[in-house]
Amino acid sequence: MHYFKNWLQIFKKRVILIFVDLVNITVKAGNGGNGLVSFYHTKCTKMGGPNGGDGGHGGSIFFVSSDDLSTLSDFRYKRIFRAENGRDGRNNCCFGKKGEDLFIKVPKGTLIIDIATDEILADICDDKPYLIARGAKGGWGNARFVTSTRQAPRFAKPGGEGEEKQLKLELKLLADVCVVGYPSVGKSTFISVISNAKPKIANYHFTTLTPVLGVVNPKKTKAFVIADLPGLIKGAKEGYGLGHCFLKHVERCKLILHMVDVSESEGRNSKEDFDIVLNEIYGFNKNVESMKMIVVGNKCDQASFHQIETFKNYVEKKGYDFYSISAIARLGVSDLIEKLGFLVSSLPKVQFFKKENIKKIVILSKENKEFRVKKIGNTYFVENEWVEKILKGINVNYEESFAYFKKILSRTGVSKFLKENGVEEGDIVNIYDVEFCFSEIM
Repeated sequence: MHYFKNWLQIFKKRVILIFVDLVNITVKAGNGGNGLVSFYHTKCTKMGGPNGGDGGHGGSIFFVSSDDLSTLSDFRYKRIFRAENGRDGRNNCCFGKKGEDLFIKVPKGTLIIDIATDEILADICDDKPYLIARGAKGGWGNARFVTSTRQAPRFAKPGGEGEEKQLKLELKLLADVCVVGYPSVGKSTFISVISNAKPKIANYHFTTLTPVLGVVNPKKTKAFVIADLPGLIKGAKEGYGLGHCFLKHVERCKLILHMVDVSESEGRNSKEDFDIVLNEIYGFNKNVESMKMIVVGNKCDQASFHQIETFKNYVEKKGYDFYSISAIARLGVSDLIEKLGFLVSSLPKVQFFKKENIKKIVILSKENKEFRVKKIGNTYFVENEWVEKILKGINVNYEESFAYFKKILSRTGVSKFLKENGVEEGDIVNIYDVEFCFSEIM
């Protein structure tokens, strides 16, 4: 066991550089542009009506699949992605420019997981773009706030903050058939014989360091994709060997092909090898037990009739179909290819995660942990990021602008929340250095 563990330490860095299937990144959608406070004026008109335009919306971040990518290695060095911010509004009621959306390409089979909530946001299994971080809306210019009683508003609405998320990208290969087994049972030789894949083949353990994909073209059925996973050993699900890094890719396949060396050329017992690998796969994920599995005895040209029959009876008693082949001599390979083609076409499609609804973010509520009220002397201090953003577009020196701000506090439930926390008429309320007398009118 220590021998295999040393191999893992030697090749671990090399594996990461070649095949990356798990990365953490940060995405930040664009902020909305601020609305503008502006008034129409010419040589003849010193102060006309308000004409401040709205800010542009911030760009959103989408994830889309790419057939040109097979790993997540492009994310090894770039971990932060930002969409473009919206531009501020302009005079003459001109809107600010919308920020450009950002499309991030990932290989098919990539799961997008929110690290904060551990929620699967998307399963990139098709060609449509998936919205992951929504850009903020642009703020309103002062032209939007004109009413019959407020003809010259001197305030505007600031743009919102784009969504920012810490994401985990996890790649699970999309293959119809996954070949698993102990090291050096002939998996790579088998893949090279039946498909267009060219894996490295050598007479030592852990020749295969990364999953290898190949396309098989049977004569009587449709083509299918087959994956060769690095060899599994005892304790793989706990981290021993190399195959434990890739056990998760078994979850994406339709059919598991469990290959065993029936000739026992490595000096191991074929029955023990079979049970060990089976225990590692099922121990890693119980859901795999419901998947279809066939057992293939390789190197039958080197095995005796007694060895083949003994092992065949052993696995058939456990309920698995058995096929004997010799990959290097190509005995029984053609029949197995056709059988795999029929099985793949008859098995149901792999189920992917689907996100039916996008959760709406509650900006302010009684339960909002970001909303804080503390009393010092006779003054109540209010802190909240959302309230701070609103204040940026308020000119407290103008009565109508400040009246609009108090109206927002009342409409959004802030005033009610203050009352429930002991604020009474006549008390002083301080919101980011803006002080005013609290009244029942709010």
